[in-house]
Amino acid sequence: MSDLLYSEVEEELRSAVRDFLTDHCPPAAVLGRVETTEPYDPRLWRGLADGLGVAGLQAPEALGGAGASVREVAVVLEELGRSVAPVPYFGSSVLAVTALLAAADRELLPQLAAGERTAALAVPFSTPPGAPLPQLAAGERLSGRITSVADALTADVLLVPAGGALWAVDRAEATVLPRTSLDLTRPLADVELSGAAARKVADGQEPAAAALLTGAGLLASEQLGIAEWCLATTVAYLKERHQFGRPVGSFQALKHRLADLWLEIVQGRAAARYAADALATGSPDTAVAVALAQSHCGALAVRAAEECVQLHGGIGMTWEHPAHLYLKRAKADQLALGTPGFHRGTLADLVGLTAP
Repeated sequence: MSDLLYSEVEEELRSAVRDFLTDHCPPAAVLGRVETTEPYDPRLWRGLADGLGVAGLQAPEALGGAGASVREVAVVLEELGRSVAPVPYFGSSVLAVTALLAAADRELLPQLAAGERTAALAVPFSTPPGAPLPQLAAGERLSGRITSVADALTADVLLVPAGGALWAVDRAEATVLPRTSLDLTRPLADVELSGAAARKVADGQEPAAAALLTGAGLLASEQLGIAEWCLATTVAYLKERHQFGRPVGSFQALKHRLADLWLEIVQGRAAARYAADALATGSPDTAVAVALAQSHCGALAVRAAEECVQLHGGIGMTWEHPAHLYLKRAKADQLALGTPGFHRGTLADLVGLTAP
C-alpha cells in the first residue's frame, strides 16, 4: 500500500522552495508585477530552475533532470500555489515535460530540465483529460489557431498536437496573441500557425493525453496550496482584528466556518496526495485518483479564497491586499483541465455510479 505521507526528502524540498519564495516572491512583489506588461518574473524563474533545480524534477538524470517523481513536483506546486508565483512552471515543467517524457524525446527535454528554455502544450487550458484535441493541418508545416493556451506568452517552444502526432514549433514560427485573463499571474494566449516549420516529436496522441491527465492530477496540489494559504492568512488576521473589545476570531460563528474549511482542506490534501502518488507509481487507479482530486480540490480552492476575501472584511476587497490574486487563480484553476462537474461525471463513470 502506498504511503501518502510526505517523505523526508519531500519536506526538505518544500522547505527550500518555501524559503526561496518567501525571500523572492512576497505578495507585494506579485501585486506590483501583475500591473506591468510582463507578468512573469524571469529572475524568479531562473532561481527556481537553476538555483533549486525544480524545472527538471521528473526528468531522468541522464537527460539533465533530477530523476525524481511527480510526488516531488506536487510538493513544488503546493508551494507555488501558496505564493501564486508568476512563473511558467505548470505549463513548461509539468505539461510540456510530461508530454516529452511520454514521447521519449531526447532533444528538447534536457533544455527544459535545465531551465534553459521553456515550452507550452498548445491546447486550450480548459481541455480536460480524454477530450478531443485541436484539429490542425499537419505535415512538415502546421497551420491553424489554438485559443487560450497557458504559459504560451513566454514559451520558447510550442508543443502542438496535430494530425495524430505531437510537433515542436519554435516560438518565432508562431504568432502569440495575449488574451485578457482572469488570473493575472498565469496569462493565456492564442496561438496562430500559418505554415509554421515543425519537428515531429512523436506519433500518436498519447504524449498529449498523458500531459493532460498528469496536469489535472497535479493541479490539485496547486489548488491545495492556494487553500492552505487562504486559511492560514485568514486565521492570522482574525486573531489580530478586534471588534467589541475582543478578537474577531473568538466569535463562535467564525470558528465554525474556519473549522469546516480546515476539514475540507485535510480531505483535499488526502485527495491531492492520492492523485500524485497514483501518477508517480503508474497505479491502475490513476484515472479515478485524478478525477477524485479535481472533483474536490477545484471547488475547495475557490471556497477557501472566497472565505479569505469575505472574512478579511473591507481590506479583503481592496486591490492592495493579495486575497484577490488567490481568488482569481483559484477560479481560473477551477475551469482549467476540466471543471469539478466534468470530473465528477468522469468519476461516476469510472466507478460505475449511474444517475438516478
